[in-house]
Amino acid sequence: MGALAALAVPAFAQVAAEEAGQAGQPAEATDSQVVVVTGSARPQRRFDVSYAVNSLSQSEVQKLAPLNMADLLGKMPGIQVEATGGEVQNVTRVRGIPTDDGYALFQQDGLPLMTEINGFFFRGDSMNRYDLMTKTIEVVRGGPAPIYASQAAAIVNSTTVTGTETTRGKAQVTVGTTGLKRLDAYQAGKIDDRTFYAIGGFIREDDGHRDNGFPNDRGGQLRANIKRVTDTGTWKLSANFLNDHNVFYLPIPVADPRNPGVSLDPYIDYFKGTMNSPSLRSVRQQYLDGTSTLQTSQRDLANGRHLRFGNIGLQYDGELGPWQVSAKAGFTKGKLDFDAFYSTSNPADAGTFANGFLAAARTAFGAVDRLGYAFSATGQAYDPATASGLVMQGQYRALKSDFHSNQVDLNVTRNFQTGLGSHDLKVGFYGSTYGATSQSVYNDMLIEVQGQPRTLDLLAYSASGTVLGSVTDNGVLRYTTTLNGGEVDARMAALYLNDTWEISDRLRLDAGVRTERYNYDGYALLTKAANLGNAATLADNTTRAFTGERQEHVYKPHTTNWTVGANYDFSTRFGGYLRASHLEVPPTMQVAASVDPLVLTTKANQYEAGFKTTFGRSYLYITGFYTQFDPLNASFVAFNPVTGRNDQTVPFFGKAVIRGAEADGAWYVTDRFVVNASLTIQEPEYRNFVSATGADPSQVVGNRIVREPKVFGNVRPGYSFRVGDNAIDVTGSYAYTGKRFVDLFNATALPSYHSVGAGITVTRGDWQFQLTGDNLTNEKGLTEGNPRTDTLAGQGSNVAIYGRPVFGRSARFMVSKAW
Repeated sequence: MGALAALAVPAFAQVAAEEAGQAGQPAEATDSQVVVVTGSARPQRRFDVSYAVNSLSQSEVQKLAPLNMADLLGKMPGIQVEATGGEVQNVTRVRGIPTDDGYALFQQDGLPLMTEINGFFFRGDSMNRYDLMTKTIEVVRGGPAPIYASQAAAIVNSTTVTGTETTRGKAQVTVGTTGLKRLDAYQAGKIDDRTFYAIGGFIREDDGHRDNGFPNDRGGQLRANIKRVTDTGTWKLSANFLNDHNVFYLPIPVADPRNPGVSLDPYIDYFKGTMNSPSLRSVRQQYLDGTSTLQTSQRDLANGRHLRFGNIGLQYDGELGPWQVSAKAGFTKGKLDFDAFYSTSNPADAGTFANGFLAAARTAFGAVDRLGYAFSATGQAYDPATASGLVMQGQYRALKSDFHSNQVDLNVTRNFQTGLGSHDLKVGFYGSTYGATSQSVYNDMLIEVQGQPRTLDLLAYSASGTVLGSVTDNGVLRYTTTLNGGEVDARMAALYLNDTWEISDRLRLDAGVRTERYNYDGYALLTKAANLGNAATLADNTTRAFTGERQEHVYKPHTTNWTVGANYDFSTRFGGYLRASHLEVPPTMQVAASVDPLVLTTKANQYEAGFKTTFGRSYLYITGFYTQFDPLNASFVAFNPVTGRNDQTVPFFGKAVIRGAEADGAWYVTDRFVVNASLTIQEPEYRNFVSATGADPSQVVGNRIVREPKVFGNVRPGYSFRVGDNAIDVTGSYAYTGKRFVDLFNATALPSYHSVGAGITVTRGDWQFQLTGDNLTNEKGLTEGNPRTDTLAGQGSNVAIYGRPVFGRSARFMVSKAW
């Protein structure tokens, strides 16, 4: 009980600071007062835990003014992001972990909205949206994450606002140079002496950072909860509803592949250009189902990633004798409809591209003299030589999924006093039933090399100029080159145990273990090649069709994770910690809905050593980390430009090692001037890889892991002062990302880049006005490359000529009123 009493004062100070901030009053807790709840047996001060964690209050997030959740996480040490895909579905890598999600599991109040890290073509940031109902965001990197969450090397936990004795609320309007119009609001308060409520959310629309020719994002979220305090504990009933459209940005060509020194900026603006286009708002897809019935649909790219889901949660926290009891349950059901235009192969010389189809056209249509281009919407002839001289193909992907995830977490914690310190013992059970249906239909489209490109037809002409037939069909180069369908039901159960041993007021040890058993029961629909029989075009000659047969799968992976750590405080200002962890990540449930899947459990050993110091409001945390994956599944599916199919599965697996150090600090030069900064230096390398496709893995050993920089970080100075009744905060930011490579052989580089931003906030009573600008100098930088085709061997150039550019200069203005 002494340990709990020691925590009570800083915990109360943190809550008071948050409530004052929510009421519009300036309030900041010192680092020694910040309390974290994620990854520990009980709430603890950040300074006292033996792992790396950041906790951001609502006011701190507002100061950072992130473009999206990935942009926010990128301000943290050890987390490299590619925040260029739009509002959601961005890439997050934690301490060099070579996956697009970094094995970071998103939670809400300590429970995931979905058991798996990713859904079918959506990630945790798609479901977990920030708004004024978010009280804090806690980010755990490494440490005990494998014990407190399934499949996780990191945890991003959002805690929600709940009601208190004092009624409070806030409304916020945001407008931006991208056409952004957003309204956030919440209110929380008291129903009676023991019952409290909170409700809020957001609605917005946004034309987007790139010019699609149609709105980029539209929709919103509503969240609410009711809290009841009883004599034995606290109950909370919560509900979430999201209905939102988000258009996905894919890579664009930025240089001519025939001469990489020639920019394509005159045709595709580096900062505003996109392959998204109004010409893709009515794309026909067709395929034969299992009964040989032709299925036809018209798809609209403006639909974007349309995700809607509902979640109902019930939580209880209380005491049962000497035991602290926590019980949480969540029930999630949702749907995804996803339309996106994916990059595939490099732009091609228009003449060379057309000649590649001449033989097939002559076989199909007879005496073909030449092939020529025309705009598919109007039939008007198009001569690429009058523009870039290039044409290109892209892939229209239409996907849908129904998903559900029901999860429960029950744990009990008890403090034991012994002759050699005290123990906080936590024992828990996590269980879930979840599943999804999935369907994917891909068309290959032919387009001009231009921002908002128009779709093209490639027509076969006789010597007299008569059209004999068409390679394409209304802009479709190949119908249904990829067709997948399946369903899976999953169950999992986990038992976990953690003991935190406080030997003295300076030394704490902790150890934990989590064992998990999964059951995936699903099927994948088999396909075959089919000619749909339209003699006027080649576009439907080699479609994929369902055969009516299934491939059944049952997989039962089993994982065991463990962690052990030690924390020692040399004084009230200096401390250090050591930690070792073992992580096992099973294959996702989607393997049971895939044809001939590669089933492999990824295993990693993680080691950390940290140093921390705090002086008043100033602090510095430095953590060295070493992670060894054995095995690491780095397999990928590549696009085949000859067939148009995503049928080149490249199994690459073996070992990988990431060594590095991260630093996170704040220096209050004066009471008014503060400099926040984070820096990560790492060496992510492939080791001992093997391939089943004949690729030479020896050329990969020792190479940098794909798209991972050695150095990245940011510096954020801020200055606060008053003018009369106005509190003014001026902030700046500088972010740097080092050179990366698009491919396993490190043949094509993504150059380093930086970004400069600034902001000013004026607070007058309950009113607040904030202006924020990003990438003010319009610095160029590329992320991702073109992973459909360049992961194995690069782009045929030393520097990337195809990639997803960073966003150009933009600004947002926010006005808020608190009460």
